[in-house]
Amino acid sequence: MTYNIRTLQLGSSWFPEHSGGLERYYFDLIQHLINQNIQSRGLVIGTNAVEKSTNNRVSAFSQKNLPLLQRLYNARIATKKLINEFNPDLVCVHFALYGFPAADLLSRQALVVHFHGPWAQETAVENGKNRSAIKYYIEKKVYRKANQLIVLSEAFKEILIKDYRIPVDKISVVPGAIDTEKFNISIGKVEARKKLGWPTDRPTLFVVRRLSRRMGLENLLIALKDVRKKFPDVLLMLAGKGNMANELAKSADEMGLKNNIRFLGFVPDDKLSMAYRAADFTVVPSTSLEGFGLITAESMATGTPVLVTPVGGLPEIIKPFNPEWITRDIGSKAISESIISILSGTTKMPSPESCQVYANRYDWKAVTPKISAIYREAMS
Repeated sequence: MTYNIRTLQLGSSWFPEHSGGLERYYFDLIQHLINQNIQSRGLVIGTNAVEKSTNNRVSAFSQKNLPLLQRLYNARIATKKLINEFNPDLVCVHFALYGFPAADLLSRQALVVHFHGPWAQETAVENGKNRSAIKYYIEKKVYRKANQLIVLSEAFKEILIKDYRIPVDKISVVPGAIDTEKFNISIGKVEARKKLGWPTDRPTLFVVRRLSRRMGLENLLIALKDVRKKFPDVLLMLAGKGNMANELAKSADEMGLKNNIRFLGFVPDDKLSMAYRAADFTVVPSTSLEGFGLITAESMATGTPVLVTPVGGLPEIIKPFNPEWITRDIGSKAISESIISILSGTTKMPSPESCQVYANRYDWKAVTPKISAIYREAMS
């Protein structure tokens, strides 16, 4: 195949070794750019298995357990080496921290930043600290050097404009994407529950989140306590791992929710589609800084609708489909009201087919051409 563009993609961690929205997006993007005649080489944090699994298209410049300064030094050396060997037309940065050490090397290549979220602000929300001046400086330095920035939602576009003073004409909104075929499973809800060992006769909600502060899981537990008053058998299946796992488990016990919630831990890819399909609906209760939420598109691709809070890019996904599936605010009361309305039938349950048709707009086949066009614009 003859490639029209050669890109160097600077990522964060490697998806099969570390789960997360950014990592999943980067992993899939690398696979799909080839369909746009774009040849890519990638650099990530990971093990030696990265090169083997990608036939040397992606390399690990450092392991995650190395000190920060060593990782930054390795990022610079690896980026410089790959620029000299591969001679990319374009460098794409997905995480400012690892683009920063090599920023001064990008004199001949155009630079595109895939903005996955405000790193400094996310740290402040999750760790309860003031926004890090150093992190903000690193982000601003990289973002302002870019020819083009790709954001996942209008909400994140506003953050770049207001908080980082990026000119609006440099920012393009391109939604996140998924492989819808991976989530289009041909079994029904009851059969999926049987395969997973879930109860088949209880109203069941599914949540898959990193168990951290800004995900709104505390509010969801409080909401579940209210929902249980009208639906005693309601069951929340909570997938994910994170630093709040013990805190959430303790809260659930203190609220008397032991029989209404199951902590599933990490759910691997080969079980995730089944889990979405087994639920009556998925809940995304985020409280801040949600750029897109790939889980929203993933769930709908299986035929399972999603209830979201009005945070970041979440309403941008759900409003065109059905605005009734957006809670009135992020609080536990609003969440419980929406869940009760859905379970009681007051809010109409969309058909699996309508969810799947809608999810197709977020398939990589629809999204990758938009990214390709921005790459070409940046080069011009």
